[in-house]
Amino acid sequence: MSDSFAPGASAPGFAPGNTVGRRPLGSLTFAAFAAIAAGAIHAAAVGVHSEHRQASLTFVAVAAFQLGWGAWALTRSNRLAATIGLVGNVGLFAGWLLAKTSGITFIEGLDTSESAQFADTAAAVFALIAVLAIASRLLDRRPEARSIPMPMLAMLGAVVAAVAVPAMASAGTHRHAETETDGAAHGHEAEATPTGDASTATTAHDQTHDTAHTDHTDAPADPSQAPTTEHQHSDTTGAGSPDTVPHAEHAAPKPYDPTMPIDLSGTPGVTPQQQAQAENLISATLLGLPKFADYNALEALGWHSIGDGGTGYEHYVNWKLINDDVFLDPNQPESLVFTIDESTGEKQLASAMFMMPTSYTLETVPELGGPLTQWHIHNNLCYSDDPNKNPQVRVVGLTDGDGNCRFGFKPEEAPMIHVWIVPHKCGPFSALEGVGAGQVKEGETTMCDAAHGSH
Repeated sequence: MSDSFAPGASAPGFAPGNTVGRRPLGSLTFAAFAAIAAGAIHAAAVGVHSEHRQASLTFVAVAAFQLGWGAWALTRSNRLAATIGLVGNVGLFAGWLLAKTSGITFIEGLDTSESAQFADTAAAVFALIAVLAIASRLLDRRPEARSIPMPMLAMLGAVVAAVAVPAMASAGTHRHAETETDGAAHGHEAEATPTGDASTATTAHDQTHDTAHTDHTDAPADPSQAPTTEHQHSDTTGAGSPDTVPHAEHAAPKPYDPTMPIDLSGTPGVTPQQQAQAENLISATLLGLPKFADYNALEALGWHSIGDGGTGYEHYVNWKLINDDVFLDPNQPESLVFTIDESTGEKQLASAMFMMPTSYTLETVPELGGPLTQWHIHNNLCYSDDPNKNPQVRVVGLTDGDGNCRFGFKPEEAPMIHVWIVPHKCGPFSALEGVGAGQVKEGETTMCDAAHGSH
């Protein structure tokens, strides 16, 4: 049956079908490409909002509509398709404006306003392009006579993909802007954790452990000042295992600036010894870590990127160092974290990611700074291969509801903790957040959780 308005006739301004190898220029081609791009970006954001079921289902519905309508509009060029696309994309663009200004109060997870970011802005612009293209077609009453060759359509697709693909990567670790009431942002890719408080807000791809066993002549004067730099770990419950401390309560996060004197005093429940431990580790890291600032040289030394640079943070891990007998040593950090400048692409060494051997758990990690610190693990990341066999692995996804990797390999869990050498609003031991959010000890509250505005 024809989609035309009258038997044997096409709707004004719409063609009854497509020509072989060519597509009518005045059809919904441009709107369809834009809608598909926006739908792909929304689909990439589903997982990162999984902690809020309503928000996650909303992104699923939006992605399904835009992808489905885009496919329909590419095959049919009629007024019904145009009208549905116009109404739907106008509504989605209006919803984006509402989310950025006051929040969508009836959708949990989207009920707080946030600043615009690259991913959501790109999706909104694509929706607006679709609206304008559809409106132009509806207002043009002339019959479609012109057509464009398939190579030009391919070029249009490539241009859209050039914007959509980076936006999809960004959407996968979406970061929400900081609000005055939260004190920290509702973010998914941004930094977040404590300062004088040791909590470790979860990290989007915090599990990055890369560091090479190499001789370093410019080591800190006395790395042993850092707490527990060497331990035997053949038996985590025996006499050789470090003392553990229940992190029942943590200090409120305080901004951290490594250019200022290190002073973690004034935190309730912290003993002088615990304060000294934490401050010594920070000092040793500030002295020893900068030798690894040249990321181009890291692969030869044993550190390999896990491919998470699209989050704004890129982790280099030396998998061989995780299960050795050297702990919390800035001369042999298991993982190095670099920030990436969005405008220039430049990488800056920002943090060490110290990791304990996999024989340790959150219950048996070394006592370090008491309430000033908080260890975490990552039990939901999937890698492209077994890092013990292939150190050049990449993060390829998250585990399913049963905690298994349908695609890729799930390595053993290793407790970890950050030490930053650049300013951080949530303190020197803050973690990251996001799609691969880390997990703290059961019964503890994640400190300085910028993703949810909670301390």
